[in-house]
Amino acid sequence: MSNFFEQELRKLFEDGKVIQDPVFVGRACLGGLDAGRQVRAEFVTMGHADHYEALRLTLLDNDLGVVDKLTLRLKDLWGKKEIPNNPYLKSGVDPHIWVNDGKTDWYAYHPTPSDYQQLRQAAGSYLDAFRSQNKEHSPKLIYICAPPAGRGREKH
Repeated sequence: MSNFFEQELRKLFEDGKVIQDPVFVGRACLGGLDAGRQVRAEFVTMGHADHYEALRLTLLDNDLGVVDKLTLRLKDLWGKKEIPNNPYLKSGVDPHIWVNDGKTDWYAYHPTPSDYQQLRQAAGSYLDAFRSQNKEHSPKLIYICAPPAGRGREKH
């Protein structure tokens, strides 16, 4: 039986297009980026216990360990969400998953398919910057070989 966090991570990464060969363990999704590098995705709190308001992506290298991390705050991507007909949340709510009395769910606002797609795209854009195929866009170094001074130049 999968937990709530796993179900949400599956909605984002199960198809293997953003994270290759994803494996879901507890509250994390682990999978490949390219040869020798993996990705861990997990929902995290931002200082308020049991309010999971961000998705953290950690880039791991087989030889170097943690290479980079990015924390995608849901409110930065989705903004404050209005909750119609709720007199207690007149100004809306910052999207987050919360744990209350042993139950885990989205607090007041439940993401739409387009919200999930927007989060997938943000994660994918970040990971694409590290994929091997993007190295062809980096500047190429050109080595110019010349004979050492005094050699190969004959004076006549």
